[in-house]
Amino acid sequence: MKKKINIQFIVIAVMAILVTMMMMSIVYYELFKKQVQEDLKVNAYVLKNTDINNTLGMDMLRVTLISPDGTVLFDNDAEVGDMGNHADRPEVREAFEDGCGEAIRESKTLKKNTFYYALRLDDGSVLRIAREAKSILSIFERSVPVTAGIIIIMITLSIILAHFLTNNLIHPIEEMTLNIDDYSMTPVYKEMIPLVNTIRMQHEDILKSAMMRQDFTANVSHELKTPLTAILGYAELMENGIVKDNEIKRFSGEIVKNADRLLYLINDIIKLSELDDTKKTDNFEEIDLYEIASSCVDTLNVTAGKHEVSLSLSGRSIYIQGNRDMIAELITNLCDNAIRYNNRYGWVNIYIYEENHKAVLCVKDNGIGIPREHQDRVFERFYRVDKSRSRQTGGTGLGLAIVKHIVALHNAEIKLKSTPGAGTEIKVIF
Repeated sequence: MKKKINIQFIVIAVMAILVTMMMMSIVYYELFKKQVQEDLKVNAYVLKNTDINNTLGMDMLRVTLISPDGTVLFDNDAEVGDMGNHADRPEVREAFEDGCGEAIRESKTLKKNTFYYALRLDDGSVLRIAREAKSILSIFERSVPVTAGIIIIMITLSIILAHFLTNNLIHPIEEMTLNIDDYSMTPVYKEMIPLVNTIRMQHEDILKSAMMRQDFTANVSHELKTPLTAILGYAELMENGIVKDNEIKRFSGEIVKNADRLLYLINDIIKLSELDDTKKTDNFEEIDLYEIASSCVDTLNVTAGKHEVSLSLSGRSIYIQGNRDMIAELITNLCDNAIRYNNRYGWVNIYIYEENHKAVLCVKDNGIGIPREHQDRVFERFYRVDKSRSRQTGGTGLGLAIVKHIVALHNAEIKLKSTPGAGTEIKVIF
């Protein structure tokens, strides 16, 4: 960026210098041309009042006297006999009509660009004074070295100033970049404030995300290690013949239980990874929320029966735009949590209804509830309110994290109300 700005400064400066010199040349040329015409006019009046044949001191001027019929009577720069009739010359014709005339054109006789001024005399003839354009252009030719020198000096100064201005412009940005975490530093340019604030927020999000990933990795390692250690321990005891015959069934059951827990954990980690890579509109379609909930209830009735919890569904068909598999996963996880963390002979009710033109999924139970200090964190990965109960019920600590992710992908809103000992209500508003 620094190099690009520097080059742009230099290009703008060089263009400005060249255009300025060109415009000045044009202006000076016009002024000089006007001055030449004025000088020719003065010389014409001087000759009118003196002897026309006396052109001493007028070596650079061409003096011509033309009769009323256009015949050339006198010319100090050409043979009169070789010259044709001049009545059709613009400046001569204008002088005959208006008393004076002027023109700039190529002389047919001398084949050079010439300034002309014609003045009608008292006897009706016309006195014409001319000056070759070469004498004017020679001034510019002589000034070329000086002009070129000035341009070179100005361009050199522009390059130096461009470097200086670029450094002054970029330095505060570089300082801010190097100290982006220092909130005491404020941007020098007020236009940078929104950008710096956005970068700082993104930087914080990246650090937070990195911390979450680090914690997630540590938690995954710990969670995987626990069942694996148990499986290994039981298996080694059985392998070494330490376990009594009547204990083999119990040890085998513990191995199966921990293997199941390990499998659930791996499946939930895979689901979270898939959700992390999923875009918000992947495989979205119009789906019936009640139909999916009904299917989930049928699947979960076995689990509910094992925990001696009743599971019911009420409401009506309401259609939303979403991913069928994700919504099924969301309902299953909410209901599974409500079943696992419930009391014997408890109940879990699912309601599908519309409120303020929005589809609502509500899962309500009369289970153990969630203390207020834990309610803001239950959707975090691997967060458990009661770790011992989670392991007993086979919970992985990822169910509600998966729910939160699916809710976000569907631009929905999740609300939790819970009272310890009285139960929990979770609403998802689409």
